[in-house]
Amino acid sequence: MNTLFRPGRLTLTTISCIALTVVIGQVVTSATALSILTQAAIFALFATGVGVLLKQNGMVSFGHAAFFGLSAYCVAIFLQETLLPAELVILISLAATAIFAFVLALVIVRVPGIAFAMLTLAFGQLFYQLTLKSRGLTGGADGISIAWPDTLFGIPTSTLLENSIIFTISWALLILALALLVRLHHSRFGQMTEAIRDNPERATFIGIRPTLPRALIFTLSAVITAAAGILASFNSGFISPDSLHWSVSGTVLMMVVVGGYWNVTGPALGAVIYVVAKDLIGDLSTHWLSLFGLLLIVIVVFTDNGLSGALRSLAARARTPSAPRHP
Repeated sequence: MNTLFRPGRLTLTTISCIALTVVIGQVVTSATALSILTQAAIFALFATGVGVLLKQNGMVSFGHAAFFGLSAYCVAIFLQETLLPAELVILISLAATAIFAFVLALVIVRVPGIAFAMLTLAFGQLFYQLTLKSRGLTGGADGISIAWPDTLFGIPTSTLLENSIIFTISWALLILALALLVRLHHSRFGQMTEAIRDNPERATFIGIRPTLPRALIFTLSAVITAAAGILASFNSGFISPDSLHWSVSGTVLMMVVVGGYWNVTGPALGAVIYVVAKDLIGDLSTHWLSLFGLLLIVIVVFTDNGLSGALRSLAARARTPSAPRHP
């Protein structure tokens, strides 16, 4: 195992990053900056979910917005229709997402390549239309407000929604998710799924059945995305069918490509850059998305693995001493 990612060192790095997040949340006083960075962390968590599916399974999904939106709808409807505590509702929503994703994955991960992407697009749009048409349950196109209780996990909800606190929570969850995926990448299971991704025929020949490992990765990807959806709904107190549209999945996939999905932190980097660029460039130009699209083209053409891969290459070159020149 790479010494950089030994369990003890990874734990120390994770705790240090969370501590740094707490400090930043207290030092930064701009409500606008904290709000933008909170959104960046939420979409980074979303992109991380999509990225692990690409990295471990080599599969492109255009339907992950369904998990992002349905988890929030599940919370909203349960809080509205039942007397269950909100903490239990969150756990039920994540468990329901995991079960649904696993059952779905057992069917669709058998389908290779572009056909898999089209299947995810189809089921994603199916749920988009269902939430759009089920006005009595979901509020239809108007969406639905989420009636969060006065306290959550024993803490006043108003306190949790303070800019510095929700910022810290969002980034801490992202850091924990990244730490989990680093451990997965260096585990035997992670290496097995990468072997299946690279050569499923050879993996089958040596006795590995690819369907179950692929389904488990798909499920993990869906649960991380669902957690991002619940966090987003808590931050805004609202959910609408727009969150389930295929264009949301496409936008997040663009973040993943910009950041680079071969590195665990790449998708999160791409999401942060996208959200911050949207705020900064959007104020300067009405065509900011075109500028970001140009950046995407440049990255795809001139880098092997997005910005994270380019940064890693630059760091490796900086560490490598140059050969002495002889006269």
